[in-house]
Amino acid sequence: MTLLLAGDIGGTKTILRLVEASDKPVLRTLHEERYSSKDFPDLVPIVKQFLAAVDTPTPQKACFAIAGPVINNTAKLTNLAWFLDTSRLQEQLGIAQVALINDFAAVGYGILGLETEDTLTLQEGKPNPEAPIGIIGAGTGLGQGFLIKTGSAYQVFPSEGGHSDFAPRTELEFQLLKYLLDKHDIQRVSAERVVSGMGIVSIYQFLRDRKIAAESPEVAQAVRTWEREAGQEKSVDPGAAIGTAAVEKRDRLSEQTMQLFVEAYGAEAGNLALKLLPYGGLYIAGGIGPKILPLIKNGSFLLNFSSKGRMRSILQDIPVHIILNSQVGLIGAAISASRL
Repeated sequence: MTLLLAGDIGGTKTILRLVEASDKPVLRTLHEERYSSKDFPDLVPIVKQFLAAVDTPTPQKACFAIAGPVINNTAKLTNLAWFLDTSRLQEQLGIAQVALINDFAAVGYGILGLETEDTLTLQEGKPNPEAPIGIIGAGTGLGQGFLIKTGSAYQVFPSEGGHSDFAPRTELEFQLLKYLLDKHDIQRVSAERVVSGMGIVSIYQFLRDRKIAAESPEVAQAVRTWEREAGQEKSVDPGAAIGTAAVEKRDRLSEQTMQLFVEAYGAEAGNLALKLLPYGGLYIAGGIGPKILPLIKNGSFLLNFSSKGRMRSILQDIPVHIILNSQVGLIGAAISASRL
């Protein structure tokens, strides 16, 4: 039996999970706790507090999924003044092997540990277990990555594909592109500026300013508060307010915002699929998808996913799944730890 420590480390919260690994492929969860990251000066005090509470031997291996880039076994969190280094963590925690991985790479590993009920299949396709697996996930940003099978195991590769160019296809999307270029005084617009939480707000502002539909007081207040708090810590999540209003069909402007968002999301997922040909499955990750599931399932996502001219039939053969389990990154960190 091997004790593993898995962590999902973000600027807002840190989740730790103690896992038992045996000769069987299943990893058994022994204990899990959630902490407010900002209440601690570093990751080490959190881990020590966690291990003291569970009163078990020190884990032999640990892997922490980090919301930010991991370079040469070090990481600086995007929204937190923590600098993490595997050598220091090993020394101060007394854990023999410690790894840091990007949070989207952790999602890639997590796919390998998902159960049937953890996903919803949008398109059956024609699965090929030897082919690559693709991942795309809209949340705070737009993550993209892929898995390639080598022998009996998969290797996970993150990418920065979310920062590739936004490719408008309709007159309305061209207007959105011009709006974003002018509004932010920039030379290019990335896919992430449209397909992400901030993208939802940008689309809403664009449609609002073009007077496509009237605002509802509730959503308008959330968006205005967010705009006033520019450069400050945010007290509202306007993207969530817009998405909820659209799902509940109580605000026409929000519905049109999310319609454009879902179409752009599907199109970008199709772009990734064309580059990878992931007949092993394309997985929709990120926090937004499950929250707007009825909008993802209504057909416009897949329509725009496969709307690639002569390549339509190829994309219709690719299995497409949406990840419902919000802890897929934590599962992936545990799997990654088990492989150290």
